[in-house]
Amino acid sequence: MRREAIVSKDNDNIQALLNGDVSGNSKVSSLLASKDRDYLLSPNGNQVKISALDGKVIGLYFSANWYPPCRNFNQVLIEIYEQLRQNGSNFEIVYVSSDEDNVAFNSYHACMPWLAIPFSDLETKKSLNRKFEIEGIPCLVILQPNDTKEEATLCDGVEFVYRYGVQAFPFTKERLEQLQKEDRERHENQNLTDLLTNHNRDYLLGHPGPKQVPVASLVGKTIGLFFSAQWCIPGVNFTPKLISIHHKIKQMLAEKHGSNDPDEDFEIVFVSSDHDQTSFDSYFDSMPWLALPFGDPNIKNLVKHFDVKGIPCLVILGPDGKTITRNGRNLINLYQENAYPFTEARLEILEKQMDEEAKSLPRSVYHSGHRHELNLVSDGNGGGPFICCDCDEQGTAWVYLCLECGYEVHPKCVRSTAADR
Repeated sequence: MRREAIVSKDNDNIQALLNGDVSGNSKVSSLLASKDRDYLLSPNGNQVKISALDGKVIGLYFSANWYPPCRNFNQVLIEIYEQLRQNGSNFEIVYVSSDEDNVAFNSYHACMPWLAIPFSDLETKKSLNRKFEIEGIPCLVILQPNDTKEEATLCDGVEFVYRYGVQAFPFTKERLEQLQKEDRERHENQNLTDLLTNHNRDYLLGHPGPKQVPVASLVGKTIGLFFSAQWCIPGVNFTPKLISIHHKIKQMLAEKHGSNDPDEDFEIVFVSSDHDQTSFDSYFDSMPWLALPFGDPNIKNLVKHFDVKGIPCLVILGPDGKTITRNGRNLINLYQENAYPFTEARLEILEKQMDEEAKSLPRSVYHSGHRHELNLVSDGNGGGPFICCDCDEQGTAWVYLCLECGYEVHPKCVRSTAADR
């Protein structure tokens, strides 16, 4: 049924283009046409004049069937496209393929309700990739109608579609600045009650079930929002570490203030992306903290509000309910329980400590998990955010890097070999 619906809407959309004004030359024609082609292809192979796109907001969609992130974004983009078409918006998309062959192109394009540059026109596709400096896919480049200014071109369409959906249209600089301003205002005014409650629920789930814990009891505490799911292997692997760190922070605070002092506390709330109630129940049973109910409407709102692009993700909120960091997972991997309370002041202290410790580290090592020599680098001389090739966890600051092949490993994960001795 889904495929039939797309085909039906595709035919309506293509017919509308065929019935439209196809006169005159345009910037779009100069970009998309070749010396022997003045048309684009519909999903069923019909030829549609490029000039039929005059006056429309155009999305150049760089994608490929073989890359999972492209297939995932494709479903999101189809829904946005269909909503905009139903609203009568003058928006059209042109697929610029990076598929392996014509069969793959035809199969992938058949799932789309928009037009495409023919697979055989390699020169036009290469030209568009060069002009817009496409470094990765999926990529959505937005062209405004009848505007020759280069700054009117938006190359971050994928990010804005994920972030704002149909609200991003018409993808102008002014519209996006307005949305970003509204985002800032929401974050400046956010509080724990608004984030975690709705008109049907003012509690979170606790243990043992079906215990209900009032959200009001968390106000004034440092909160970690843990976005994860049982199907997410990195999330499942990170959970035991987070449980251990959660316990150590609670223990540290109890020793500091006394077990009955509520002035300072740390709590975690599980925000589930599980596919069903059984998976949620099984995963949540392994956790010692609280959770939003499975399928709660606040979950989608939180994902959008904090711009969660992947899981696991740990967002840290301060005692005032404002966001301290969205990189809680990274900070825990780096600093363990010492990361608490995750503030900039605390991180500055930890970074200075790490720099001091790095002075005693060897400048180069041989790691038993890699055949090449590894060199110690930092943010300032070739380092930066990375995924440790030994433990598969995030890292930043100091790292041992292979200059030959890019292999990266935490200093703490290095296992020396005979070459170092």
